This record gives sequence, C-alpha cells and structure tokens, in this order.
Amino acid sequence: MKRAILPLVAASVLLGSLAIPARLSAQTAKATSSNSVPRTADGHPDLSGVWWRGADVGGKTATGATAIPSTGAGGGAAGARAAAPPAATFPSLYQPSAQAKAKKMADKDDPALACVPTAFGTLNVSMFDVGAVAQIVQTPKFMIMLAETYHGFQIIPFDGRPHRDSVPPSYRGDAIGRWDGDTFVVDKTNFNDENWISAEGRVSFHSDALHITERYRRVDANTLEIEATLEDSKVLTKPWVVPKQTLVLAPFDQIMELACAGAESEALVDAAARQTPGK
Repeated sequence: MKRAILPLVAASVLLGSLAIPARLSAQTAKATSSNSVPRTADGHPDLSGVWWRGADVGGKTATGATAIPSTGAGGGAAGARAAAPPAATFPSLYQPSAQAKAKKMADKDDPALACVPTAFGTLNVSMFDVGAVAQIVQTPKFMIMLAETYHGFQIIPFDGRPHRDSVPPSYRGDAIGRWDGDTFVVDKTNFNDENWISAEGRVSFHSDALHITERYRRVDANTLEIEATLEDSKVLTKPWVVPKQTLVLAPFDQIMELACAGAESEALVDAAARQTPGK
C-alpha cells in the first residue's frame, strides 16, 4: 500500500514542523465480515494490529469526519457546540501552585521540541505519543506498543512480575500488565519529571509521582477501546479520568518512521518563543 508524506506547516505546533505521514482513509479498507474478537492460543483477546482513529492527521474517516480535529489551547475540539461543557484536561486539575507555574510557561518550554517523548500522549492515547498511529505486537509474555514518533516503544510484561525497582525513572515510566477478564490492564509508575503529558505547546508538566492506569478492550475484530486514569499527588487536585478513546484497525499492517533528529530544535524553539505565553 502506498502512503505519502504530507507536510503540515504550523510554527506553533510541533507536528507542523515535521513531515506527517498521510495515509489512505479507512474508506479504502475492506469491511471485515466477522465481528468476533480474535484470540491468541492462550485464549486471551489478541490486541495485535495497527490502530488509529480511522485516518491520519487531517484525514477523513469512513463517515467523512476529520479523524484528528484541530484543537484549541485547552485541548478541546475546535468547532464544538458552545453549550457543551469543556472536557477535563490534565492541566485543568492543577493545584494552585501548579497553576502558577503553568502561567509562566509557553510553547518554547515544550520538551518535545528537543525530541523528548510525552509521558502520556498528545491525542489522549498513550501509545500514539505525539503521533496518530500505533502498533501493538502481542506475545505470550509481553504486550509491545510501538509509536511512529521518536522510535518510541513500551514493552509491557503480563506474566505476573512486579514493577522493576532497579531501573531509573524514565519518560514513559515502567509498565506491567495483567488480564482482567478480556480487558488488558496496564499499570505505569517510576516516571521522571522531565517531560509533559502532551506536546504541541500544551503546557502539561507533571511530577515524579505520576501514576497511570490504562484498560484496553478489543470490542470486535476492528475496534479497540482504551480507558485511562492519571494520578499525580504533587500537582493534581484529583485524578484525571481520560475520556474513553475508540480506535479502529488500520488498512495496513506496519507503521512508518517519523524521526526527530533534533537538528531542527533551535529553529523550532525560536519560533515557539514568538508565540503568546501561557498558550
């Protein structure tokens, strides 16, 4: 399947500085005749596959909707009805001290400008990182989640082992998994405090107390639902319950590489510094 590179140009947005892979929309995918959930030899649902929201950044889903809508500073979808209350975001739950710190930060402070991955995910999907497509490879002992951006990956054991206490804190945390019936539950701890929850200038710093719990459920052959809760006792007033994310199986079986070499960072930071503070 041929897939082209679509450049998105926006000085204040990190992804606007990169060549974003644009793919055929899900309209071109053949409908799967069976809605049964694929299972592995051990009887668990098979989460393997390339997952997205029906199209890449700026693309159209089978229903004609934009798969990844543009967002405002608060992270809400542009064009949403005025009467609808804004969905909670990680920064909206900041304690007063964190709110004060956030007001002093802007696009130029975004760690992702220096090719640093997010702690969670700009589009509220952890395995996307700052992209819009991800791949899961499931083995008898590990769930391997691969992001297109920054060569990102996370290896999640689900054979009963505990969190590792011999590894240093990291950008994406230490993850372990377990099955709760047909739902795959992921527990992430041991984060450093050097990146943000999201990217693209959305100020969303966290502390080393960050704790993430995710639940993955394959609804049918083509659909994956993800729920997540983020806790951070040092910066949040209460846990952030992330809106449920619904992904669909992509019409291709391999992700692409969206590298970030850092060579462009100086220009990106300079451009971001000219944006309005406190975005």
